[in-house]
Amino acid sequence: MEKIMECVANFSEGRDQEKIEQIADAFRNRHGVKLLDYSSDLDHNRTVITAIGEPAALRDAAVDAIGAAVRLIDLRQQHGLHPRIGAADVVPFIPLRGCDTAEAVALARETAALVASRYQLPIYLYEQAASAPHRQNLADVRRGQFEGLAEKMRDPLWQPDFGPAEPHPSAGATAIGARLPLIAFNIELTTNDVEIARAIARTIRHSNGGYRCVKALGLYLAQHDSAQVSINLTDYTQTALYRVVEAVRTEARRYGVGIRCSELIGLIPLQAVADTAAYYLQLPSLSAASVLETHFE
Repeated sequence: MEKIMECVANFSEGRDQEKIEQIADAFRNRHGVKLLDYSSDLDHNRTVITAIGEPAALRDAAVDAIGAAVRLIDLRQQHGLHPRIGAADVVPFIPLRGCDTAEAVALARETAALVASRYQLPIYLYEQAASAPHRQNLADVRRGQFEGLAEKMRDPLWQPDFGPAEPHPSAGATAIGARLPLIAFNIELTTNDVEIARAIARTIRHSNGGYRCVKALGLYLAQHDSAQVSINLTDYTQTALYRVVEAVRTEARRYGVGIRCSELIGLIPLQAVADTAAYYLQLPSLSAASVLETHFE
């Protein structure tokens, strides 16, 4: 069986389309790699690129994309809502077909070594590729952001796994890891009061006693003059997407507001869509196998 890995790379640029296209070019028209999706956000000032491919080919594409980000993005001039430590901020590998988590971890480590050597860039390994338990959670790796990175690296607990022991002057550092499929999902509220969004985020995220596998932030979107609950669902099989949406809806009602719209960043597993449709349609027998197009392959 052919081995297929996924890479969902996050870059700290969402406003300069020319730079975004140059970074995405690393995944385009490349043997063994398919660029599936890339989307940018002006307020977050961030681009997420989703690609799949044969592991070695995908590794090389990711290395080239990180190199483009190092060349094009200067974090000393970059500002946005989304936390970041690097121009190429987060680069996870996800096993999809014919490969397992151990192979994703090995690929992450190979990529980290190549990037550190080629671009003199500090690299942190995170999630299932992490070198220590305190590095597994991406939020902990990214705490302090680019501006606090030099001080953070002076702590022996936060020396990078690869590369120099000080930040790249303009590109910071990069977190490279291996993980399960993640759903990045934002919910825009019918209010511009960011404190409401922050209160809802505190209620639903696991670190504050909320739902397992849910990470959330409350943000203000200047482009829409609205508040947003920005969500990462790290394992939809443990906490369903529809459950998170309904929790946000319920909490929003407490403040007299509702959901204006939602936004998917990148791609979503079909089973998560089927689970959500089954819930709202009250059709418990619905599954991915009920979808006509899944039988075309």
